[in-house]
Amino acid sequence: MLLILQRAFLLRVRTFAGWRDELRISESVLASRLKELLAHGIFTTAAYRNGRTRYEYRLTERGLDLWSLLVAIYSWERAWTDRPQPPLIHDICGNETRAYLACGVCREAMTARDTRTVRGPLATFARVGLPRQHRRTLASRTDFSGYCPDAMEILGDRWSTSVLAAAFLGSRRFGDFQAELGIAPSVLTDRLRRFVELGVFQLIGGHYRLTERGLAFFQVFAFLVTWAQRELPAPPGSELTITHHSCGSALTPVLLCTACGDTLERREVHFIT
Repeated sequence: MLLILQRAFLLRVRTFAGWRDELRISESVLASRLKELLAHGIFTTAAYRNGRTRYEYRLTERGLDLWSLLVAIYSWERAWTDRPQPPLIHDICGNETRAYLACGVCREAMTARDTRTVRGPLATFARVGLPRQHRRTLASRTDFSGYCPDAMEILGDRWSTSVLAAAFLGSRRFGDFQAELGIAPSVLTDRLRRFVELGVFQLIGGHYRLTERGLAFFQVFAFLVTWAQRELPAPPGSELTITHHSCGSALTPVLLCTACGDTLERREVHFIT
């Protein structure tokens, strides 16, 4: 789903054929993903004519709110891999920027170490992230218009996202993850092994600890949690409450410009592709 959204934002893809040609996936798989995005109110359809009436997919306000998540993914990939990435320009100051996470209340730069998280009694890790995600093998494309491969693998499916969320909330041992997630041992073994290979976890004395690279992914986690809890509400008691230590406020993540310090807004940034 993230790849579909990425093309919609960056390349302004709106048609079934456009995503099919860009992503090189089967029509049945693409149709299923688009159906899910429509069902969750991220896309809506609009008719247009091209010989005969056809339909294009347009981002709703709920979908447009995901732009900050995609910029956070881009910023992490740019900071933690050596793959070339297109410049992101802040139109207000005219400078290239590397967006960074900050508290929307006090505007201080923020990392995972600057927060604490409290889970409601009914909270589950299924509440973290986008509606159903699916793991797949991707073609070897390294530019951002293709994908951000490391970040996309970390967010590869719901189990990967859930394992990462559990780590941010304190799970360290294999048994901790299994008890929290109810995940099959073989699936958990695969995800933990891959996270170690990606340099997101480090295995020390039977504990899987987030590396600096993994901790830096908190900026993506923050936007995932915030969007999911705002746009996909669940019963009371299901929330994750993330608090910023410095000001004591509930997390309101924003992205700031490294050049001028202003808040980055969707209509005020663009990629040079």
